[in-house]
Order: sequence, then C-alpha cells, then structure tokens
Amino acid sequence: MLMQDKFGLVTGVANHRSIAWAIAQALDREGARLAISYLGDREREGIDKIVDQLQHPPLLIPCDATRDDSVAETFATIEREFGQLDSLIHAIAFARREDLEGRYVDTSRDGYHLALDVSAYSLNALTHGAEKLMSDGSSVVAMTYLGSERACRNYNVMGVAKAALESGIRYLASELGEKGIRVNGISAGPIRTLAARGIKSFSTMLKLHEERAPLRRNVTQEEVANTALFLCSNLSSGITGEMLYVDGGYRIMGV
Repeated sequence: MLMQDKFGLVTGVANHRSIAWAIAQALDREGARLAISYLGDREREGIDKIVDQLQHPPLLIPCDATRDDSVAETFATIEREFGQLDSLIHAIAFARREDLEGRYVDTSRDGYHLALDVSAYSLNALTHGAEKLMSDGSSVVAMTYLGSERACRNYNVMGVAKAALESGIRYLASELGEKGIRVNGISAGPIRTLAARGIKSFSTMLKLHEERAPLRRNVTQEEVANTALFLCSNLSSGITGEMLYVDGGYRIMGV
C-alpha cells in the first residue's frame, strides 16, 4: 500500500461530496491513519454521518485555522496521538456570498481580509504547525482553482485568495525543501460540492467546462483524490512547488 504506516491530516471535509472527503478515502484505502479536522459542531455532525466508510477509524479534531491557539492545539493532539505527520491536505476556503456575486471592485476591506485569511494564510498557519512533525518524504497538498490566474466571473475575491495561496505554495516549497518536505497544489476543474453552491451560475460553469475541455467532460472527486494520493506518496518524490491541473485539459484551451 502506498501510505502504509503513514499519518495524515485532512482539512475541509464537509460531507460525502467534498473533495477533501474523497482524498481522505483515497489515503485511507492505501493504508494511511488519518486525523480529520472540523470547524464546529455542524461540521462534526456531517463527518459523523460518513466516517464509518473509512477502513481505519480516524482521529477527529476541532480546528479553527484562523486562530493560532486552535491550530497549536490541533498539532499538539496529533503529536500526542500519532507522534508524526506525513501528509497535510489543505482544502479550506471561504468568502462572503456578497463578495462573490457582486463586482470585485466593490469587495469590502473586511471581506477581502476574511477571504485571504481563511483561504490563503491558513496554509501558512497549518504548515507551520505541521512542520515539526514532518520529516524527509512528507507532503503538503493544497486545493486551488483556475480563477487564481484568470478572471472568472463570480469568483472575484476568491480568485485573488487562490493566487495568494499558490504563491504561498511556491515559497513554502522553497523553504521546506531542505528538510525533504514537499508542497504542491491541485487545481481542479469545477465539481458540484457544497462550497460550489456559493458561486453564482455554477451550473453554467459546469456546462461550459464540459463543452470546451479536451476530454469533453467534467472531472470527478475521485480523480482529484487520486492526484492528491500521488502527491502524498513516494511516487511524486521529485515534485514540489507545482500546481497539477486536474481539469480534463480545460486550462490548455485558447477559447
């Protein structure tokens, strides 16, 4: 098994449609022992409904990635229970609905700060906490989207946050590489998840992607999860600081 005797932390699991949940299933399938973080009671209830689908009972940990004390407690728990950490999955993002539906130029200062804090700085915070538990061969994987490099309608401030996230991935990769810790991103095509409901006209985005991508279809959670598994395993031991596009080839098209 690719992840036998390995330990991972998966963030951002909301329900059975979450990309983060598909990643958790892929890592678990390959033998990893997982910790799954949740923000509050509502998120915990969602995880409780599906957690028995995993082969190995995970460690469930409350974690608010916008609070340093909460992040510190999360990794103290992981250190106490696991003693090490081999992979970290960052699948956290948030922006206010009004900042996605309106014009980007009208984004409020508070809305901008919130989106960047939750969606980009949280990677720094979590990686900082994970670093002391990681060693040569460990991997950090963060979820991003094409809106980081192109102006996508109704993505607005989230696109700016994802651009900051991707830049952060490169800086973290450059700093942690000397320890053998790899940091990469996955830029997935649009997938119907709970988070996607916050994007206006998302169904139109799915339809256009299916029509224009070279594979003439949308991608699945499982395809993204298998890419994350690859990046967490030794199969990708020479890859760091990269964005891997799992979008059916949509990014290469000129139209």
